[in-house]
Amino acid sequence: MRATGPLVGIVAGEPSGDLLGGALVAALRELRPGVRFVGIGGPKMMAAGVESLFPMDKLSVRGYVEVIRHYREIIGIRKDLKRFFLREKPAVFIGIDAPDFNLDLESGLKAHGIPTVHYVSPSIWAWRGGRIRKIRKAVSRMLTVFPFEAPLYEQAGIPVTYVGHPLADMLANMPDKIAARAELRIPASAPVVALLPGSRLSELEQLSDVFVAAAEKIAAAVPGVRLLVPLVNRQTRELFEAALYRRESGELEITLLFGHAHEAMAAADVVLVASGTATLEAALLQRPMVITYRMPRLSWWIMNSRRYQPWVGLPNILAGEFVVPELLQDAATPEALSAAVIELLNDSDRRTAIEQRFGEMAVVLRQNAAQRAAEAILPYLSGPGR
Repeated sequence: MRATGPLVGIVAGEPSGDLLGGALVAALRELRPGVRFVGIGGPKMMAAGVESLFPMDKLSVRGYVEVIRHYREIIGIRKDLKRFFLREKPAVFIGIDAPDFNLDLESGLKAHGIPTVHYVSPSIWAWRGGRIRKIRKAVSRMLTVFPFEAPLYEQAGIPVTYVGHPLADMLANMPDKIAARAELRIPASAPVVALLPGSRLSELEQLSDVFVAAAEKIAAAVPGVRLLVPLVNRQTRELFEAALYRRESGELEITLLFGHAHEAMAAADVVLVASGTATLEAALLQRPMVITYRMPRLSWWIMNSRRYQPWVGLPNILAGEFVVPELLQDAATPEALSAAVIELLNDSDRRTAIEQRFGEMAVVLRQNAAQRAAEAILPYLSGPGR
């Protein structure tokens, strides 16, 4: 049956945003049945009932060099969306993360009287703090997922609601290590390392060979180790398999999984993970990890020169210290990554301390975020004629 309630515009630009958007759409539909959602989303948002006008992976581009390469197509999509929403006049537009895409779209819509909600604050506390002025122009309300963010917006006079992090709610009932291993048919006593080289094709292009080489060194040093590699789709799996082929790693005991990233992390003793949302997921699952990242050299130089903090990984940022190692760009060698993973595997006391720290972090972030976000958006759906 076609939705008969108010129209809501909504755009997510990558898998992490799709995950948040799917939960938010479901929560809003519980509070206001019949709402129609149109914009850009991935499989989880579409399963929740979002009509996606463009494939989400068109926006899943990271780094200055990569954005320049796809600039014309991305700008074209944004112009088409703006024309659509100005014609259809949604009750509210919700931009989920993807600030470089969504904030400009939100500015254009807000200037024409359409309320805009941005879900997940840009990292103004980490770099490009001057964006607060652009956010004030673009956003009717900001929904923050970390507790330290709300005061920054209050000081700038921007309406804000702290909702907690949806992943903390979603992962609260994940199976523990023993149950996850049983589900994946892994011996309870085996050493297990989960390798997460990213969800974007550009990340796999940068990290696949490094991860395969590190896996070889871990396997050579740790008898009986089980290596798990969850990959989000066929394209990322093909890139990782190509790296295995290039390095002639056919004899490497490694299990490639379609999805099942949370199960793989829950089953692991240590996670080797590309910086991004997956690092927070690993922390919420209370898994010790080694954080890494590589990008084209120009993109790295620009981003590194603008950041304010010594940490890149979200768990370390939230903790305000290096709870887990970060090996980035030129430091992200197979030798360094494998050594850091092996060091954690061999230090059970350190792993226990990290697990306890991450458990405390999960409690703070677990706020029933989708429900709280939906309640903050609901007033925009209750105006005249809506």
